[in-house]
Amino acid sequence: MIVDDKKQYHTGLTRSQIGNAEFAILPGDPGRVPELAKALDKNARAIHMHREYNSWVAVIDSVPVLVCSTGIGGPSTAIAVEELAQLGVKNFIRVGTTGSIQKNIEFGDIVISLAAVRLDGASTHYAPIEYPAVASLWLTNALVNAAKQLGIPFHVGITASSDTFWPGQERYDNYSGYVLRRFQGSVEEWRKLNVTNFEMEAATLFTMCSAFGLSAACLCGVIAKRTESEEVNLEAYAMAFSRLAKIIRGAITNHPNYL
Repeated sequence: MIVDDKKQYHTGLTRSQIGNAEFAILPGDPGRVPELAKALDKNARAIHMHREYNSWVAVIDSVPVLVCSTGIGGPSTAIAVEELAQLGVKNFIRVGTTGSIQKNIEFGDIVISLAAVRLDGASTHYAPIEYPAVASLWLTNALVNAAKQLGIPFHVGITASSDTFWPGQERYDNYSGYVLRRFQGSVEEWRKLNVTNFEMEAATLFTMCSAFGLSAACLCGVIAKRTESEEVNLEAYAMAFSRLAKIIRGAITNHPNYL
C-alpha cells in the first residue's frame, strides 16, 4: 500500500522528500552513498540519514533516482524495501561488492544476478523456501545491455545470498575457526552448481519484490577471487565501483521502460 506523505519510521523518508522517485539504488554501506549518488549525478543531494539508511537523490535524464543504503544483510534490506515501496518506489537495484567462486571471473568484473540461492532467513518471512528468488527480467536485461554497450566485462549467473559473512560462506578465518557441518564443503558444491558469487542481500530483495509485484535487479563488483584467496583487492574496488555506476546510469538512461 502506497502512503501519502507519511514519514517512514526507519528510513525517515517521505514521498515528497524523495522526489516521487520510482527507482531506488541500494548499496549496503551508508558510506558509499554520497560517492555513488555523485557518480550518477554531480548535483545529487543528501536528503536524510537515520540508522543504516543514508539517502540521497540523484537525477538521471530528468528521472529522479533515490540512492539509499540498506546496511548489511536481509533484515535491514527488508525494512528498506518495505518502506520505500510504501513511498511509491517500484524498481530496486542492489549494488555492491562480492567474492567470486568461479575461476573465470576476474577482479573488477561485474556479476549481474539472474537469481539467488536463499541462504538467508528474512526471505522466508515473505514466501516459503520453495518460492524462487529471481530478478526482474526487464530490469536485469537493462543492466546487461548497458554493460554490453559500455564494453564492461560482466557475467550473468546465480548468486548465493548468505545471512552470515563467515560460516554461511564457508570462511574459516572466523573467531572459532569452525564452520557448521552443513556448510562444510558448500563453496565447492555451489561452484559445481554454477553459482557465480556470494553476497548477503539479493535473495531477500528478489523474493520480496517478486511477491510484491515490483522489479528488482542486482549487480556486484568482484573484489575477491575465492578460487585463489580470501584477500580483498582494494585496487579492484575502485575499478568495480566506477563500472557499477556507469552501468546503472546507462540502464536507466537507455531503457524504454524506465518511466
